[in-house]
Amino acid sequence: MFDSGFGGLTVARATIDLLPHEDLVYLGDTARYPYGARPLAEVRAFSRQIAHHLLDRYQIKLLVIACNTATAAALGELSEDLDIPVVGVIEPGVQALLDASDTNRIAVIGTVGTMASGAYQRSISALAPDVELTCCACPGFVEFVEKGALSGPEVTVLAGRLLAPVMSAEVDALLLGCTHYPYLARVISDVVGRHVVLVSSADETAFALARMLTDTALQHPDQTRRGTHRFVSSGDIRAFTTLGSRLLGPELADAELWTPAA
Repeated sequence: MFDSGFGGLTVARATIDLLPHEDLVYLGDTARYPYGARPLAEVRAFSRQIAHHLLDRYQIKLLVIACNTATAAALGELSEDLDIPVVGVIEPGVQALLDASDTNRIAVIGTVGTMASGAYQRSISALAPDVELTCCACPGFVEFVEKGALSGPEVTVLAGRLLAPVMSAEVDALLLGCTHYPYLARVISDVVGRHVVLVSSADETAFALARMLTDTALQHPDQTRRGTHRFVSSGDIRAFTTLGSRLLGPELADAELWTPAA
């Protein structure tokens, strides 16, 4: 599993809770985060590099792209190029969003890169072309999460400004289209109103992962064992471990360093 930084830990948390018997390797590319404002071609190259590192170093049996921007940029290519199954975070979240809405007025928020890619718009249009969809880029949210600033007046004011189109559209379901955003769920809910259902792709991705493991007969045969959890960062290990353990929990007690080739 990989992400540009810490946001994918929401997917890791859901996966550990749902599949405690499976071994997990999580790589946070913190030396190059955030991905959201980078060109998609660059994100695609990073994703290829990370995927092959995880294959070569850890002999993984399945890859989870726990990052919306990287899913939008690289899921198709990696699914075709790799000899293992690949799971992204967009399709599971979209299906859960559509299921959560009673009015067919829905919204997706994400990074600049994810929103500009059109990945959510295409996915929703293919599944439910008649819904009223509002999309908003939310620059700054990722940076607040990765500073550990999950509440307070600054992030609340920013959320009020960025989410104004969502409130105007009177949606009843909102997809947090970035794996960092669940950490800001309370602030977002306070701004858009408690009547709006917030959908996180993290749990849905874990469910999709479990189904794929079953469908491909790749699940660990001993479901009573306790899996191992390894964490890797391309940036400052101490900072990654400190913030990551606060966001994920006690499983992230230490981390390994990976230095990507230039």
